[in-house]
Amino acid sequence: MVRLVITYDIRKDKIRNKLFRLLEKYGAWKQYSVFELEINPVHKVELFHSIADLIEDTDRVRIYDLCERCQGKITELGEVSPDKMQVVI
Repeated sequence: MVRLVITYDIRKDKIRNKLFRLLEKYGAWKQYSVFELEINPVHKVELFHSIADLIEDTDRVRIYDLCERCQGKITELGEVSPDKMQVVI
């Protein structure tokens, strides 16, 4: 399994909503435009292709791979974000 953090800046509501629903199938919504996912390598490739097919040239999606060491260094301040990690694919 790999853990990813995905952030996005999507101009059109329709595309942003589709991307939100897509990412929600793979992991937990952490903050506005931020998801944390724990998926297998096959789902990672499928997800990358789905995102690339969905977004436009003016949109931005950033994907961060979190190593095990980095995962242990996550600090949250304020309200704790949902920790629900689900794969509904």
